[in-house]
Order: sequence, then structure tokens, then C-alpha cells
Amino acid sequence: MEDKSILKEFAPQIEKTSIKWWVFFLIFFGMAWFGVYGLYTQIADGHIVTGMRDNVVWGVYIVNFIFFMGISYAGALISGVLHLFKTEWRKPIMRISEILTVVSLLIGPTFILFCIGRLDRLHFLMLHPRIQSPITWDVIAISTDIVGCFIFLYLSFIQDFAILRDYKELKLPNWRKKLYKTLALGYVNTPAQEKNIRRVKNVMAAMIIAIAVIVYSVLAWIFGVTLQPGWHSTIFGPYFVIAAVYSGSGILIILMYIFRKAYHLENYITKKHFVNIGIIMLIIAAFYGYFTFSDYLTKWYGSVKADKVLIDKLFTDFYWFFILSNYVGVLIPLIIMGIPKFRTINSITFAAVIAVLGLWLNRYLIIVPTLETPYLPIQDTREAWIHYSPTWVEGALTFGGIGLFACLFMLASKFVPIVSISELTEEDPQEEKYM
Repeated sequence: MEDKSILKEFAPQIEKTSIKWWVFFLIFFGMAWFGVYGLYTQIADGHIVTGMRDNVVWGVYIVNFIFFMGISYAGALISGVLHLFKTEWRKPIMRISEILTVVSLLIGPTFILFCIGRLDRLHFLMLHPRIQSPITWDVIAISTDIVGCFIFLYLSFIQDFAILRDYKELKLPNWRKKLYKTLALGYVNTPAQEKNIRRVKNVMAAMIIAIAVIVYSVLAWIFGVTLQPGWHSTIFGPYFVIAAVYSGSGILIILMYIFRKAYHLENYITKKHFVNIGIIMLIIAAFYGYFTFSDYLTKWYGSVKADKVLIDKLFTDFYWFFILSNYVGVLIPLIIMGIPKFRTINSITFAAVIAVLGLWLNRYLIIVPTLETPYLPIQDTREAWIHYSPTWVEGALTFGGIGLFACLFMLASKFVPIVSISELTEEDPQEEKYM
């Protein structure tokens, strides 16, 4: 069978673990434990070890939360859309996009917990929710999204679990083979089973697209429905969704580059994939730039005093952040992807890195300057309490999140091939009669 010939090529990726893999894994694992030490310090000494104070009650933690949730929703949108449209070139990159969705969705909400001073009261959010609160909306939306994305990811794994179960030459421990057998749920590739699983995947793909848009809009409304300067805007819903796809497409390109190099997937993840995802990033960059311009223009032109103070702060205290986020982070990807001769794999990956960094800085500019510009400033407070600067504890937890993200991705790539075998061997023309 064709799938077994492909599996023979990918088998070494899950059978053998090189020294280089262990070195990188231990580095990322060490980053994750550095985050654990930072969390222990914060719990033991209190939030005084962070830069958050009475004015700036949110900081890097919420920036990371919004960022990770954004790339999760982008992964869901990209994988869902490519699946529904039966795009032929999607096959080698679908699994990376699907894993990106779930891993980011697991890490993002943990940063919310770091902001909570009384974790022992967290269960009250479930026992006594206030439906009037946007925070409750977000909890419901994220919980729904986690369930939906896990189901979609598992459905995409079932056929590969069956292939791994049936491949007798696979040199793995018996417990791994028994686990594949259990997770395959008795799938033996009969026409009825194949028809059913494709139908369910189509339904779930459509559902996670809708859920992703709704959930990230709800996250945006947490800001949009408040009266803080810079946040009270009707544009935040679509603005956040566009920014999420922008950062998510950048992360996807970076992951494609890394796994292409690490597992020698040059025959599967080709320049065409980088260009196609890069074109998506180009289109979204144009929309993102438009929304950013519209947001700041209306605040500046509206002449509301608090908004004017905020804009002045952005162009003074946060000048370089503003330039890097809203100019460099948009124009460089536009130039690289807009000029065909610049579209090499390395340059597209570079543009993706710039886009991702720019989006993170954009989230920082949404959170911190606004909280430093309240409508009712606290009187007679220390200057250090008004302005926010992240501490090493917040940096440790940020690096811990990045390390955990990398560890989970590396472990996933050792559990199943990072390129879906079932996707590569399926025949898309037949799918029309299963719709």
C-alpha cells in the first residue's frame, strides 16, 4: 500500500531520537522549569514580585494570553478552511496547523491564572458565574473551543493511528503499539468508516472556524465593552480576528521551516507551501495595517482628551515599540511577499518572524499604555506604581510558556509523523460524493 511506503520513510522520525533532539528538548524543558521557579516565587512572595500595580493590573501575562490564543485561533481557521476547500497543497502542513491550534490553546489560558492573586478562589468562577461579565463569556468560549479543537485533532489522528498499528516493521515498545491500537478505535479503512470520518471532519472543520471567530471576538469584547481609553472601540472584534490570523500564519511558517530542516521534509514541505502561506500573510497584513490605521486615526481625530493623552504616550514613551509594531511589523512582510523575486524560503521565514514579533508588541501596546492612562488616575502615588516594567518573574513565566510550547510540539512529532500520512494518501476527488 502507498501509505506503508510513505510510513517507511517517516518511521525513523518516531522510532529514533537523536542526541540533537534531546539537547533541544532539554533546553526547552529547562525553560519550562525556569517558569515553574518563577511561579513558585510569585506564589510565595505575592504579586509584588511582578511589575503589576494598582494602575497596571495587567501586564505581560495578558499580552501572552492574547498572543497564544490568537495563534491558536489562526491555526483553527487555517486548518479548517484548507480542509473544507480541499486544497491539494494543504496535505503536508495540515498536521502542523492542527497541533499548533491545540498546543497554543492549552498554554494561552494558563497565563490568566498567573494574574490571579487568589487561585484558591478560582472554582467560584465555575460555581457562581455572572453571565453579565465578559470574563464569564470568555471562559465558556475557550472551554468550548478546547473541546472542539481536541475532537478535530483526534479525528485527524485516527487514520494515522490505524496505519501505525498495522505497520509490523515499526520498531517501537509494545506499550506504544497497544496505545495506537486503542486510539485507532477499530478503524480498518472500510468505505463506510472512511465516509463517516470524512463527514465528521468536514462538520468539525466548519464548527471550529465558527468557534474561532466567535471566541476571539469575545476576547476582544472584554476590552471593547470597557470605558478605558483606547479600548472602547467597535472595531476590536474584527481587528483581533485579523491580527490572530496574521500572527498565526507567521508562526505556521516558522514551524514549517523548523520541521522541514529538522526532519528533512524538503520533498513534502516545498517552496510552494511557504509562498502560499506567505500570500495569506500578505493579504492579512494589508487588512491588519488598515484596521490599525483606522483605530489610531479615529482616536487621534476624535479629540477625546483621554485618547489624546494615550496617543501622545504612544509616540513618546512607547515610540520604538509603536514603530516596530505598526510599521516594521507590517511593511517588511508586505514588501517581501509583495515582490515576487524576494519570495525565497529564508526571506519568507524572516518576514514571518518580523510579523510575529510585531504582533506581540502590538498586544503590549494595547494593554500597557491604556492601563497607564486611566480616566480616574490614583492621586499621590509613587511614580513607579503608575508605570509598568516587567520583572524577571514575568520574563521567567513567559520563557516557560515558550519552552512548554516547544516541548509539547516536539513530543507530538515523536508520537505521530509531523506530516499526516492519511492526508498524503487520500484521494480528494472522491470527497465530493461524501459531502
